[in-house]
Amino acid sequence: MTGAQTLTLTGLEFDANLGILDHEKTSPQPIRVDAELNLGPQPLVPRDDDILHVLDYRKVRRIIIEECTAEHVNLLESLIGKLANRLMQLPGVRGVRVKIAKLEIFDDCEVAIRVETGQW
Repeated sequence: MTGAQTLTLTGLEFDANLGILDHEKTSPQPIRVDAELNLGPQPLVPRDDDILHVLDYRKVRRIIIEECTAEHVNLLESLIGKLANRLMQLPGVRGVRVKIAKLEIFDDCEVAIRVETGQW
């Protein structure tokens, strides 16, 4: 038997070089990333309980951090597009939903962008 499978990482927080303001260009700021990866139909039980036959979420986490910290990016829209593209390249991924929030832009709210691509 199979079932639709989604890999989800939520609340991943780290500092990234992001933004157009002077202080954003000189020092990193905290962001939070949530990601969902549509893996489509998967066996309810992996065929041999071996990590080599599933998408390793440690790799997904590493890719998110690497992509968001690789270089300074002016726009949140640019960063989230680059990240979504990279996650879509993982084997077996049919669709990606990503949300990136800038946590300290305003005192009274969080600013975030969410993108969805591929099959859902």
